[in-house]
Amino acid sequence: MRDTTDRRSNADSRATETLARSYALPASTAEFIDDLPRARGSLPDDATFALCLTHDVDRPYKGARSFYYATRERPAYHLRTALSSANPYWQFEEIMALEDDLDVRSAFYFLNEQHLLTDRPIEEWFSPANWVQHLGRYDVTASEIVDVIHNIDDGGWEVGLHGSYHSPTDVERLREEKSVLEDVLGGPVTGGRQHYLQLSVPETWQYHRAIGLAYDATLGSSTDCGFHAGYQPIRPFGDDFLVFPLTIMEQALPDPASNFEAARETCERLLQEAADNGAVMTVLWHPRYFNEREFPGYRRLYQWLIERASDLGAWIGPPRALYEDLERDGTDHCHRSKANRSDSSEQRPNSRRV
Repeated sequence: MRDTTDRRSNADSRATETLARSYALPASTAEFIDDLPRARGSLPDDATFALCLTHDVDRPYKGARSFYYATRERPAYHLRTALSSANPYWQFEEIMALEDDLDVRSAFYFLNEQHLLTDRPIEEWFSPANWVQHLGRYDVTASEIVDVIHNIDDGGWEVGLHGSYHSPTDVERLREEKSVLEDVLGGPVTGGRQHYLQLSVPETWQYHRAIGLAYDATLGSSTDCGFHAGYQPIRPFGDDFLVFPLTIMEQALPDPASNFEAARETCERLLQEAADNGAVMTVLWHPRYFNEREFPGYRRLYQWLIERASDLGAWIGPPRALYEDLERDGTDHCHRSKANRSDSSEQRPNSRRV
């Protein structure tokens, strides 16, 4: 197994500034994160790096959001989707088929939001932003969602928690959302990511740990790609709770519909950086981005990303599987210092995939 000791850069202040800017964090919070212990361990099967695949299930039904989108672009198309029985955002089977063909698995994080009219304070009704956010809300206990959750789990994919917008500072809300999802799943949920990357550091992580989650994958940016929080998972409490920083959210990439090569080159650069540094690289592709009519090029780019990572000798799978491997290895130690951004010239082994 290949050691992934986090080699550190001397440019600590620049690294902290980049972290604060990329993740829109106060400087004090960025410095706090940058100085947290990092996981030191070995990747499975002598892999050069790890690629964790994740999908936030925000809106599996386009529904009324079609009318909102019609006010912004292509009104004829969006209005047709509003009136059609077809649901272009329901992409579970397509994603699973693609990943099955590539011999990989990923994590699907399910959202259990409160209803704006029945569960949220009346003053929130008067915010247009809240109504836009509420459009397309789904019920995680609805039979169609329950069935797909069971299909995902039965097929070897991970089912995780997508904490709702108001939950990062509400431990009881998080506990309830996790409990409902576990009842649907019929088993424990290991980790997840907060909706809209909403995070209160370190409060949200304390709540995650308190309700029994083993990891969180929220720390990241919707507008910037990169290893801004370092190359290794973070151990914010020096114990077995892990944070997997987000490296790529698909919408932060150059639009592959207009410039596929620019998007591919960005992914290639980050994959090479991951391989050079024995990194854990986490990517987020929302299910709706596999709808080629509205988001052309993203499905193709996702497939290319996985195939290229395999060529570079990566371990590929969901965060839960990597978490379990890292904990099972038993060689992990807390390493407290600034985020590593140095290079490595170690030889790359053959690909191993989960």
